[in-house]
Amino acid sequence: MGWWILLHIVLFVFWLGGDLGVFYSSRFVLRADLPPVARSTALKIMGGLDLGPKICLVLFLPSGVTLMSLDPHGAQLFGVQVFHWWTVLPVWLFAFGWLALTIADHHAPGRHPLVRRADWTIRIGLILALYGTAGYTIAAERPFGVTSNPDWLGAKVALYATAIACGLGIRLTLRGFGAPYGALLTTGSTPEVERALRRAVDGCLPYVWGIWLSVLAAAALGVLKPGMIP
Repeated sequence: MGWWILLHIVLFVFWLGGDLGVFYSSRFVLRADLPPVARSTALKIMGGLDLGPKICLVLFLPSGVTLMSLDPHGAQLFGVQVFHWWTVLPVWLFAFGWLALTIADHHAPGRHPLVRRADWTIRIGLILALYGTAGYTIAAERPFGVTSNPDWLGAKVALYATAIACGLGIRLTLRGFGAPYGALLTTGSTPEVERALRRAVDGCLPYVWGIWLSVLAAAALGVLKPGMIP
């Protein structure tokens, strides 16, 4: 179990650290005093760094399910043990498929509409399912028959769903980035172009902060497990 815990921690670290790198790079993209070629280089660095958090977000799901399977505290659904190798393995297979879509969309954004649509469908479906599971885990007296008071786990699941939702918020906000950035490269910097770029990038900040707080809070819950009954 120790190796799986280590993997979970590593995913936390790279997720948050990669996001910090993306944020720092974005500040150079917005620097009007830099030439377009320098800002373009900063954007490439920003995009390269962004792949790490995307991978961590996806793999966080199967790694978390694996940890729950190793310490399930008797979780059952319809009288059947919830966590077993035959329930964990499909989650990993699903995650690898989702990861393939994520990487493909990252390297060729917008070029494969079906890939992006499938990725969005998965994320929206997960958000709804995870919030529902989290709500039940927190509200029920013995969720899935578990008597160890796993409210902390329900909150952690909700935070994971929140991080996914914030990521979608960033994608929607950045839709306003492409046109002014194209204008910057073709016609140069103007006050209108700079305002549009800043509006698109800085508009993502509430979602970025939401991801950071969600990841940090989820890590704290995973370590401290407040209220858990042994």
